Amino acid sequence: MVTRSTLVALAALSAIGVAVAGVAMRPQARAVEPAGPDAGTALVKRADFVRSVRLAGTVEAVQATTIAAPRLAGQNQSSLVIMRLIKAGTTVKPGDPLIEFDRQEQIRNALDRKAELNDFDQQIKKRVADEAAAKASDDSTLKQAESTLEKARLELVKNEMLPKLQAEKNNLAFEEAQARLKQLQETYSLKREAAAADIRILEIRRARAEATMKQAEGNAERMLIASPLPGVAVIKTTFKNGGNMVEFMEGDEVRPGQAVVEVVNPAVMRVRARVNQTDVNDLRHGQPVRVGLDAYPDLSFSGTVDQISPIGQQSTLSPKVRSFIVLVLVNGAHPNLMPDLTASLDVELDRVTGALVVPRDAVVVEGEHAYVRVKRGGSFERQDVTLGAMNTHEVVVNGGLQEGVTVARNAAVAVR
Repeated sequence: MVTRSTLVALAALSAIGVAVAGVAMRPQARAVEPAGPDAGTALVKRADFVRSVRLAGTVEAVQATTIAAPRLAGQNQSSLVIMRLIKAGTTVKPGDPLIEFDRQEQIRNALDRKAELNDFDQQIKKRVADEAAAKASDDSTLKQAESTLEKARLELVKNEMLPKLQAEKNNLAFEEAQARLKQLQETYSLKREAAAADIRILEIRRARAEATMKQAEGNAERMLIASPLPGVAVIKTTFKNGGNMVEFMEGDEVRPGQAVVEVVNPAVMRVRARVNQTDVNDLRHGQPVRVGLDAYPDLSFSGTVDQISPIGQQSTLSPKVRSFIVLVLVNGAHPNLMPDLTASLDVELDRVTGALVVPRDAVVVEGEHAYVRVKRGGSFERQDVTLGAMNTHEVVVNGGLQEGVTVARNAAVAVR
């Protein structure tokens, strides 16, 4: 059996072990505390304070044009085949060829219509010649009828001296000559009108053939498209190969009106952004902007607010929420500054020169009062301050603090 003295000895040993373990753990706990200068402090200094608003947008070209497959005149096939296509990224000048489609079908149509046009020309000439010969024959017959009528009229003069039977024959001959002349005169006009109508029909059919020929020739000329402005060629993408988005290439079939190439002038770029209705009142034309590219964090450009949409667009989530389009002109150019890149915009709303600023997280606001924790010796003491304007990262201090002192960061969670 365990004696009372043995139990006392075991308890003493356990207490000693716990004490030794506590002593061993103390140096390890001190090791995680920050050593050297306090990394959670900031120096109060004077600087230019800028209040800005952050927007997000997409880069686009001010001068750009989209080249699409031409919509051909007349009845044509539903698709066009690309024969030649400029390489993506090529710098072009006005008049440089961008894309050429297969024009053989249009050339063949033009030649067929030209042959048809020549056939109509020959038919019209033949019909005009036939009408001229028929008119000459009818004119001769009409003259003969007029002469016959005149002779019959002269025979009527002799009726008083001729027997009654002969006089009656002369009257009948005169009436017959008169009727024949009248009939020839009426048919003469009808024949001329019919001939003119036949020639007019041929001329209309010829005009249609000529119009179709000119359409085919114009379509053949539209198969080659040149650049209307200087810039860089950007090849559009399309769905193919099982739904993958790939760039157009030579040999592809495209629909009329489908965009194939875009010419972008990289010298003048802008960013299109949406701004909510609470921030739009702070924006003005000409405000300076810092433009950053999400794909290239090291690149930044200066810019200015160029246009602000006067009419808001309704949100799909709530009819009470509106957003406005803002266009920002980008100063300068860079090979990486290309359309469709996402960009961040810091629009400068106002600037205070030589203001006393502290980090925003160094200020604690309680109701109508604000304070910071100022470092004095080895501790931090509370110091009430009067605040001015603030932005996302900094606050202007109008009173209660001097330049050059050190304040604590994250003051709201600092240990008192």
